[in-house]
Amino acid sequence: MTQPTPVPSAAPDVPIRVLLADDQALLRSAFRVLVDSEPDMEVVGEAADGAQAVELARTTGAHVVLMDIRMPGTDGLAATRMISADPELSGVRVVMLTTFEVDEYVVRSLRAGASGFLGKGAEPEELLNAIRIAAAGEALLSPAATKGLIATFLAQGGSSEEGPDSAEYAERLGALTGREREVLVQVAGGHSNDEIAERLEVSPLTVKTHVNRAMAKVGARDRAQLVVIAYESGLVRARAD
Repeated sequence: MTQPTPVPSAAPDVPIRVLLADDQALLRSAFRVLVDSEPDMEVVGEAADGAQAVELARTTGAHVVLMDIRMPGTDGLAATRMISADPELSGVRVVMLTTFEVDEYVVRSLRAGASGFLGKGAEPEELLNAIRIAAAGEALLSPAATKGLIATFLAQGGSSEEGPDSAEYAERLGALTGREREVLVQVAGGHSNDEIAERLEVSPLTVKTHVNRAMAKVGARDRAQLVVIAYESGLVRARAD
């Protein structure tokens, strides 16, 4: 299994290359105007369906894909899985666009490899901030979104037909050190690096190092994937209290 490298997708002095994937031309046009108005980012392509989005991700050198979930033909979930499974696209980050911040598709989006999700009704600054966060290799998971994700795992029992089997999870988690497992549990609780540092009485930089190592060992693209793996593997059990 090829391990993803948890490094920023775009260098600090290089504009963030954004690919827009949505079947609504009017919405793509609005996103293009907004993104191209920023000096640190540019739109490098537009796709009307998932298949086109995957192809353009391969040819445009995009750093971030704004991906609508519901598109004709190959939908956003399938396209995200294709991008995540392609080693040559390991630096591409997908931000899923949803009608609501927390809905039935959120967990499936993160399982597919999305770095996070954003409501279509978000403010312009929120959208631009989401692009920058994703391009920096971070996960777009707000505390509210993380709580919603955990609630969904509660409802679904934390299992997935799309994820690795228990033996593969055991192998991945077995590679973690005790401290890395401890940090992973804290990440799954929705805590920030600063909060984890305070809880474990270490520096935020040390926490970040443990998070990055855990990501590499378990095959997670980013923090969002760590949350998914923590729950689906059974390392963390969601509780209703």
